[in-house]
Amino acid sequence: MAPLPLWLLWLLLPLGPRAQKLPTRNEARFQRQVLDQALFQDSAVLPDGAEVRGYLFRDTPKRYFFVVEEDNTPLSVTVTPCDTPLEWRLSLQELPEEASGRGSGEQEQEPEPLEQQRPRPTPGAGATLLSYRGNDVEAFAAAGAPAGLYRLELLSTERDAPFRVYATTTPASDRPYPELPRDPRVDVTALGHTTATLAWKPSPTAAGPHQPVAYCVVVGREHNFKSLCAVEARLSPEDAFMAAPRPGRDFSPFDFARFGFPPGSPGGGARGPRARPPPRPPQAELRKVCVGNKTAFMVSGLRPGTQYYFDVFVANARTNASTAYVGTFARTREEAAPAPLELKEGKATEVFVKRRGAALLRFAPAASHQKVAFLVHACLDAVRVQVRRDGRPVLSQRVEGVRQLLLRGRPKATYLLRLTGGRQGASLLKVLATTRPDKHAFPPLPEDTRVKAFDRLRTCSSATVAWLGTQERSKFCLYKRELGGADADGQGRRARNQCLGPDTRDRSEKVLCKYFHSRNPQRAVTTETVRGLQPGRAYLLDVYLLGHGGHSVRYQSKVVKTRRVCS
Repeated sequence: MAPLPLWLLWLLLPLGPRAQKLPTRNEARFQRQVLDQALFQDSAVLPDGAEVRGYLFRDTPKRYFFVVEEDNTPLSVTVTPCDTPLEWRLSLQELPEEASGRGSGEQEQEPEPLEQQRPRPTPGAGATLLSYRGNDVEAFAAAGAPAGLYRLELLSTERDAPFRVYATTTPASDRPYPELPRDPRVDVTALGHTTATLAWKPSPTAAGPHQPVAYCVVVGREHNFKSLCAVEARLSPEDAFMAAPRPGRDFSPFDFARFGFPPGSPGGGARGPRARPPPRPPQAELRKVCVGNKTAFMVSGLRPGTQYYFDVFVANARTNASTAYVGTFARTREEAAPAPLELKEGKATEVFVKRRGAALLRFAPAASHQKVAFLVHACLDAVRVQVRRDGRPVLSQRVEGVRQLLLRGRPKATYLLRLTGGRQGASLLKVLATTRPDKHAFPPLPEDTRVKAFDRLRTCSSATVAWLGTQERSKFCLYKRELGGADADGQGRRARNQCLGPDTRDRSEKVLCKYFHSRNPQRAVTTETVRGLQPGRAYLLDVYLLGHGGHSVRYQSKVVKTRRVCS
């Protein structure tokens, strides 16, 4: 067994219940021990009956000492890891007889020289009492512990980690940690779409005199927690790192000046402060609510159809020491699916879809059919359209502008459409279902719906534009609107709504309407000159294609600007 360092015996002197007499020492040897920095690195004395909050640097062990001076003394040592698994070991070695106090009736003997003092090996000296690795709250308890020096060594191999240690020789009277009831489980008594009601049995400690307790409820989405300090470490990772440790409590007075520096380089040396890895990010949607002495609580603000983990901790209101109930988990109820909107043969239906939302449409043809067509007009942003026939997926496409989705028909088939909005914003659509796709309720658009402006033909009072037509005889209408102020680019939400037809425009904005078509798609180009414009002004030009059923489709808007000066 290694000799007991004299500096440690000096620290243990105030802890003895009687006057103690230290042996003489060899001064040269003592100075060598003091200069040995390894003796003083990361060590401290545990107080009796007080919880110590400490912090471990990764791969840097920390040692605590605790002295028991009489045999058959009750002893309890509790280690609480805060979220990060720890390795810790509690061992015992007997105190040298020369370091223990003497009774008043004992005869005083001449102390031996320091170099001749050696602890006498006895059964169990230096033996490991408990060794543990993990993140559970574990404790060593003995009803009659032998006298000696108890050493607690802690190590974190994963990351920097906070922890707590509590040691006492009067566990029966201290009882810092509230007791759990016989049934320590947390029950979920009711579940809703966004709420969960929890209930638990009261702690027996609450029934005792002068034993105020409080309960805290923790709700998360990743896992249950085994200690309240683990919750606090995840809620505020930066708070878990102690900016100013307390000498003699979190760190010994000897290594306080070396705090934050690697061993073997006093003051940090040329290497500078020890680099600390980034803290673990806070857990998503982690909440802690303390509810006083209540034993039931309703958690609100949850997401439908989501699994949550529920924990309850009972804390001593005087010492803040806490004990964890057996946590549970539950899944909130799914939101009831809205009834799908019924589509009628050949009639357009307007549908509004929230941002990242969805809408359901149902089409059940009354008669047998060989084909079925869904005409979808995305008025604003693009949407995703999914089609199921008799419950089986048959089509999924991203639709922007106007799109016709053609499917083979089946007798007595039922079709279900799911429209999903994008991330940019809400979507507005027009949807038409028909079993006669040869009759175009929506006018067929060309592949290119851009409106081209000819810069060379631009004057101070006119602008010339062109666009592609269709192979069928169709009606086109051209409108203009002067831009200015906040709508200088003509890209407002109303201006981007392609479902707004010419009936929503002012009569003064109308330029002309005409019929046009060409059997040859390469020659289906028409041009028009817009006159009566003001010099140096910007105008928004819109072309509408009108179908047989009164439905209209707008081409992509075009902004033109007249010249300021003309010769």
